[in-house]
Amino acid sequence: MPREGGFHPFKGRVSRHFGDSLSPDDAYLSYYDTRLTKEDVDTLKDDWLTDNTISFWEEYLEREQLSQYPTSHIVLLRPSMAFMLMQTPNPHTLREALPDFSRTTHIFLPINDARNVSVAEGGSHWSLLLVSIIDGVAFHYDSLSPSNWNEANNATQKLSILIGKPLRFMNLDDSPQQENGSDCGVYVCIQMRHLLLKRLLSANAKEKISMSMGGKMVDANGGRKEMLRIIETFRKEGERRRS
Repeated sequence: MPREGGFHPFKGRVSRHFGDSLSPDDAYLSYYDTRLTKEDVDTLKDDWLTDNTISFWEEYLEREQLSQYPTSHIVLLRPSMAFMLMQTPNPHTLREALPDFSRTTHIFLPINDARNVSVAEGGSHWSLLLVSIIDGVAFHYDSLSPSNWNEANNATQKLSILIGKPLRFMNLDDSPQQENGSDCGVYVCIQMRHLLLKRLLSANAKEKISMSMGGKMVDANGGRKEMLRIIETFRKEGERRRS
């Protein structure tokens, strides 16, 4: 679908002028270690989410949510790191590039079906892998199941080698399924937040947690709008600080 000129999440004069003045590769928002371009933000309207957009969401969850739980040891691995892990024959060679997982209890990995390491933003489908190191289980949430089964299983085996602990791969067949061909990345983001906040961080230490998302409704359109609102809020805050 051709994109409309300009990006107007709030249809305000400032937003409209700002969006119209940018080309796709221009910076729209810098948020800690993430730089979103206008193209990245435009994908949130109705397109397939980019690596950068998912990276922003992970950064947002870390800074605004996970930081409130200083005793937690949960890692939100960026898409580029997850892809590198999947494509590297010997994962031990990535120790310097990846986080230190020695105290980590859980790892979230966005899984992409891209195979060509020379093509940026490749692939056609996102899914979510949640690895519980303490339980030795990797839970796979695929909104077009079983599209990314092989990729997620591969990531699980590579991670198992890296941490030196066996991991059992579980493809959760009851995961919510998307209704179109472009919402997979949004499903990853929404489910990541739900599993992080409503399952892992809210659980009692002795409580047995169900990691199934069966029966959970995912409002992809609402998720897109919320992410756009969050990005726009940060951008306007940045403008105020600079003015």
